[in-house]
Amino acid sequence: MKGSGSFPVGSVGSFLLGSVTRGHSQWDERLGVIPSGINGILPTFTAWCNSHLRKAGTQIENIDEDFRDGLKLMLLLEVISGERLPKPERGKMRVHKINNVNKALDFIASKGVKLVSIGAEEIVDGNAKMTLGMIWTIILRFAIQDISVEETSAKEGLLLWCQRKTAPYKNVNVQNFHISWKDGLAFNALIHRHRPELIEYDKLRKDDPVTNLNNAFEVAEKYLDIPKMLDAEGKRGIPEAPDPGGSAPKPHPKPQIPCAPSCWCGSSPKPHPKPQIPCAPSCWCGSSPKPHPKPQIPCAPSCWCGSSSQTSSQTPNSLCPQLLAWIQRTIPWLESRDPQKTIPAMQQKLEDFREYRRVHKPPKVQEKCHRVGSRALGESQGGFGVILEDFGVTPGGFWCAQDIGAGWQRLEQAEKGHEEWLLTELRRLERLDHLAEKFRQKASIHEGWTEGKEVALRDRDSGTASLAQVRALLRKHEAFESDLAAHQDRVEQIAAIAQELNELDYYDSPSVNARCQKICDQWDLLGSLTHSRREALEKTEKQLETIDELHLEYAKRAAPFNNWMESAMEDLQDMFIVHTIEEIQGLIAAHDQFKSTLPDADKEREAILRIQQEAQRIADLHGIQLPGNNPYTSVTPQIINSKWERVQQLVPKRDQALQEEQNRQNSNEHLRRQFGSQANRVGPWIQTKMEEIGRISIEMNGTLEDQLNHLKEYEQNIVEYKPNLELLEQQHQLVQEALIFDNQHSNYTMEHLRVGWEQLLTTIARTINEVENQILTRDAKGISQEQMQEFRASFNHFDKDHGGALGPEEFKACLISLGYDGDAEFQRIMAVVDPNGSGTVTFQAFIDFMSRETTDTDTAEQVINSFRVLAGDKNYITAAELRRELPAAQAEYCIARMAPYPGPDGIPGALDYKSFSTALYGESDL
Repeated sequence: MKGSGSFPVGSVGSFLLGSVTRGHSQWDERLGVIPSGINGILPTFTAWCNSHLRKAGTQIENIDEDFRDGLKLMLLLEVISGERLPKPERGKMRVHKINNVNKALDFIASKGVKLVSIGAEEIVDGNAKMTLGMIWTIILRFAIQDISVEETSAKEGLLLWCQRKTAPYKNVNVQNFHISWKDGLAFNALIHRHRPELIEYDKLRKDDPVTNLNNAFEVAEKYLDIPKMLDAEGKRGIPEAPDPGGSAPKPHPKPQIPCAPSCWCGSSPKPHPKPQIPCAPSCWCGSSPKPHPKPQIPCAPSCWCGSSSQTSSQTPNSLCPQLLAWIQRTIPWLESRDPQKTIPAMQQKLEDFREYRRVHKPPKVQEKCHRVGSRALGESQGGFGVILEDFGVTPGGFWCAQDIGAGWQRLEQAEKGHEEWLLTELRRLERLDHLAEKFRQKASIHEGWTEGKEVALRDRDSGTASLAQVRALLRKHEAFESDLAAHQDRVEQIAAIAQELNELDYYDSPSVNARCQKICDQWDLLGSLTHSRREALEKTEKQLETIDELHLEYAKRAAPFNNWMESAMEDLQDMFIVHTIEEIQGLIAAHDQFKSTLPDADKEREAILRIQQEAQRIADLHGIQLPGNNPYTSVTPQIINSKWERVQQLVPKRDQALQEEQNRQNSNEHLRRQFGSQANRVGPWIQTKMEEIGRISIEMNGTLEDQLNHLKEYEQNIVEYKPNLELLEQQHQLVQEALIFDNQHSNYTMEHLRVGWEQLLTTIARTINEVENQILTRDAKGISQEQMQEFRASFNHFDKDHGGALGPEEFKACLISLGYDGDAEFQRIMAVVDPNGSGTVTFQAFIDFMSRETTDTDTAEQVINSFRVLAGDKNYITAAELRRELPAAQAEYCIARMAPYPGPDGIPGALDYKSFSTALYGESDL
């Protein structure tokens, strides 16, 4: 950037984009942290975003809400960067919004910006603090970062530029970005410096800041086409941050910084040439008690190109001078500053530096570590001379390690400085290339605009033209003069950029100067030709005002009507995804409302066409040859009719698509209701049956045979009810095929009903089996119905959790009620009633135990009689008969304890149930 010179008018207004924060906390440019007074800066940041988004035909209203879906954030980045971002996701779910915001944040990160504590979730959640921090980060990266004046930082460069521009003005002393701007004079001075005709600076008073600020903002808005983004009262009323030094409060400087980047009209100044560092004798790095000879070292950069493999077999003593010599050869190369004129040349220097780091430096690092490591080893062990001699190092070589350390430190410092210089030079050349490309683009646009203008201006067709034609030519010439005046700023900008490229010693300045001179000469010629043609055309007095006014009216009405038709076609072809009847009904209602506007739209179309027809009628009446196209618009009657026909074709197609979707949603709703109705019947039925079966197994209503019959009736009823479940399965299949995933008409799912059905079948089968076993036990032991009811009542009494089995503590309470005492006694009885060690006592085992407890002196005989019934009146019984007639646990218990039958009528595997019964009856510990 240069300290003086021309300044683009459009950029002056852009200077007014900045504002002052309303908070007191410090802004952190690296972290993007926003002050606590967020409400004060929301309007300014919103206006800054809208100044860019309007280029894309949109804007935002609420900065912490409108960026939440990531769509306008991605659009903002595309506008300010000129690059295309990945295609956004159009879904409305949270994951789609997070993905869009992540794409924007990834793009910012790809530009070298480190985002700290700013994540997609905070933006999507509408965190205003984080959203403003992100916008501030974008401003820093895309509006400020690349600015530099005389190798200063962006902030310092902007301040220096402002100081130079406002130096001649009284009462203006720009020393900072806070209180120096508060009276408004600095803003007016910047505008006056480049457009003095817009502001009467001498009439401004320092003690009237409101008037000064309003004047600057209004002039920028009215004459420079820059929106007014801050009022003067808001500027003056902004709370001030306390000065760290205890002085008067002052506005925070950070928000002033984004004001000035758009004023930037060039790149950074030409860097001062730095002298080449001559080759000089190297010296040992550091000092030692006995100086070594100082060899002459050849010049860099070839100093580091030696092969490191040659040193691997040498001793540390021999490596030391070589390593020091390499350091002395390398440092001058690293300290040399030889600026290049092109980016490829500078990139080659950067690649040489990277090759030095990647290839040539690592072996020297190993040598350094080997040399210094030998020294450290000697010092740590105390055997200084012995250890050094083991490595072949003399005392002088030991002191060389100190020289290596000092030299290596100088090498690292030179290396860091060289890298910083390379990167700075690259940025400078990139800025130059950017400025040159800007010159080429503006020159190309201007040359494209001027193409054919000279020939048209030299045409002398007014002598033989009709009155109507002359008037039309005069109107066209007036428009051309306005266009010519509008291009004055572009020519000035081209000249200013060329001047700046010359001052920055751009390598291709001759071609830039030649092209700039050609443009300026052509511009002077166009001005002269324009004046001559106007003098010729002004000889006529009349114009085709009627036709021109009709054309203008046609354009004003045709443009919005054409936009309406394009929007209508887009809406009619827009895809829709709905999941409920309410959603499709809403779309149908909106479509019906649109169709109701078609008659009025057709009337407007006919009115627009009549305007064009009237213009043609007048031209035909007066013999005027009209131009092929309307000068005010490219929308022809043919385009309007074509698009109207397309709208008429799309309306019935949209009707059909909406009707088909409504039919599909009605079908889906029918499937939901059908499944929900059936599920709401089957689910409660299963639950009721489960409860009834549970009550039957617990309550002793009637005899066991009555309970068994009742349960079998339940089982038959369950089997007969299965078609209802099968019907539900069929309905569920239809729901799945229709891709219906939710059903608000029922809380039951097919998975829950399947599990409940299986549990019901298992419960009824288990309960029937238990009752059958109880009948066998009752018959075998001769237990009466009254005793069975007493046993059941007692069992239910101690079954506190109603689980159908007694736990250890519940059974222990039962034993205590029977008079048993002691843990040993309890464990012995528990082993009898729970032989498998399951930890529970079933009702069947409880009956066995209680029957033994209540038996009289004839119990042994009764047991024998019971086994005789099971054996079919035989004197023995087989294991198969026991397993068939008794529960599995009791059968295995008897088989394990019965002795083989000794009688002659026995068969292989016959068991003696008589001796077992006698022994069992005789066991007093039962």
